[in-house]
Amino acid sequence: MGCGPGRSPFWNLLDPPSRTVLRAAGRMESYAPREDLMRQDDLTDHLLVLATGCVKVTAVSAAGYQAVLALRGPGDLVGEQAGLDGGPRSATLTALTPVRALLIPAAGFKAAADDRTAISGALHQVLSIRLRDADRTRTSAGSDPLAARLAALLLDLAAAHGRRTPSGAVRIGLPLSQDDFAGLVLGSRRTVSRILEQWRADGWVSTGRTQVVIENPDALKRAGHGGGTGAGG
Repeated sequence: MGCGPGRSPFWNLLDPPSRTVLRAAGRMESYAPREDLMRQDDLTDHLLVLATGCVKVTAVSAAGYQAVLALRGPGDLVGEQAGLDGGPRSATLTALTPVRALLIPAAGFKAAADDRTAISGALHQVLSIRLRDADRTRTSAGSDPLAARLAALLLDLAAAHGRRTPSGAVRIGLPLSQDDFAGLVLGSRRTVSRILEQWRADGWVSTGRTQVVIENPDALKRAGHGGGTGAGG
């Protein structure tokens, strides 16, 4: 999913000398919420290492359907595919929050990776982790009810970006729409909307246009384990 705890982002896998080399090869850039860091089909060849903030990774199909592929956060390497193979960008990266990132030209990154085995090793490890995550997500989509996947996603986002309200509820501090949630759990927007509607009626969550507040985390935890979903799968 990304932007959450318990992960091993690219930057965390590097030793201090490797970080110094990459800092010297790049420059820091800032991005405002809703600003694109990269756009699908562009022919730019730089890579980014996120320092702060969270970005949404989306891709548009030939039929015009926009899919949310992932969320990325501090320490994550993004844009590596086009940056390393020279092809067009396969996805658009959009800032969900204020973002600062280290922009590294592809040539500088390749030279650093050739010079420092820790950099090439971290890159290979990140790519392997993402392949395993993709396999795990597909397996979950085939076996776990959609309500359970949605509950687990909301709890992960609350753990990483939750803000406690005066009532004790937890507001997810990322502007994500129901379309975004549907993409992240590999479900349809219609079904996600129906589940959230039921959870609102049960008092488990409250929602706005791009806002979710978890009112009853214990109920979502039960739903995340496949029980007491309050809605069909």
